[in-house]
Amino acid sequence: MRKIKSLLFGMIGVGVLCATLNVSAQTDVNAFWKNFKTAVVKGDKLTVASMTSFPLELPFGHKSVKTKADFIKRYDKIMNMEANAKRCFQVQNIKKDENTTRYYIDCTFKGEPETSDNRPIVYYFTKTKTGWKFSGLDNINE
Repeated sequence: MRKIKSLLFGMIGVGVLCATLNVSAQTDVNAFWKNFKTAVVKGDKLTVASMTSFPLELPFGHKSVKTKADFIKRYDKIMNMEANAKRCFQVQNIKKDENTTRYYIDCTFKGEPETSDNRPIVYYFTKTKTGWKFSGLDNINE
C-alpha cells in the first residue's frame, strides 16, 4: 500500500512539475515577444540583433545572416523583405508551432492589409541556451 501511495504522489508531483514548466515557458516567450516587438516597432536594430540567433535563416534564394554586424547592416531588408514587420508585429500575437518547439508570427505581404487571411511571411523564434531568439524568416508559399 505504501508503494502505491508513493507512486501516486510521485506521478502527481511529476504532473505538477510539467504543468509548471509549460506555464513558465509560455511566460518566458511572452516576455521575450513583448521586448522583441517593442524593439522592432521602435526600429532599435541593436536590440533586435541582440535578440537574434545566428546564423539567421532566410527564405530560399537569400543568403543567411551569420553575424550581428551583418544583421544590423541588412536589418531593413530582413525585417521588411516581403512583409512590413513593424506593422505586422503591432497587431499579431506570437503563436506556438504545433509541430515543433518554436513560436512564430505570421504576416501578410506589404501590399495587403494586416486583416488579410493570406499570411505566408513567417518570423520564427526558438529557445536557445541563453533564452528565446529570433531564429528565422520564411515565405511558406515558396
